[in-house]
Amino acid sequence: MSGKKRIAIYPGTFDPITFGHVDIIGRASELFDEVIVALARNSQKTPLFSDAERFTLVQSSIKECFPDKSNISVDSFEGLLVHYAESKGAVAIIRGIRVLSDFEYEFRMALMNRKLKEEISTVFLMPHEQYTYLHSTLVRELARYGQPVDAFVPEAVAEAVLSKFSKETK
Repeated sequence: MSGKKRIAIYPGTFDPITFGHVDIIGRASELFDEVIVALARNSQKTPLFSDAERFTLVQSSIKECFPDKSNISVDSFEGLLVHYAESKGAVAIIRGIRVLSDFEYEFRMALMNRKLKEEISTVFLMPHEQYTYLHSTLVRELARYGQPVDAFVPEAVAEAVLSKFSKETK
């Protein structure tokens, strides 16, 4: 193997980041020299949190969950993922697969990305089974009704989500 650094991009909206995402980040950080958690700015979605809030929540989650890891960073991007990955010198795009229904969509995206940039591989990782049902939408829905979410997201995220909805109901 050459001395080239193996960089992977883990893209997503992370609205909010969950322990399922964190699990995938940890697994990827064991496989690659560097993992860039890349927040997608998607004009077709209306996120609960602003770009800046999501960036801060992802950064604080990584610090909380991986205090001793230095190979994980956070960035954001707009446009085609493969172009962003290429600009960062990435060799792989990480995608989490929780259930079979995730696979069909992710497989189509992986094939398109391969068509656009053959040198960048898509690597599918499964989170720990305790997170296979976990989804950001579920966390937002629980918080909307005032339910605790600290079993599903890092501490700073739990506080931010509940705070966001408590402000909304006032």
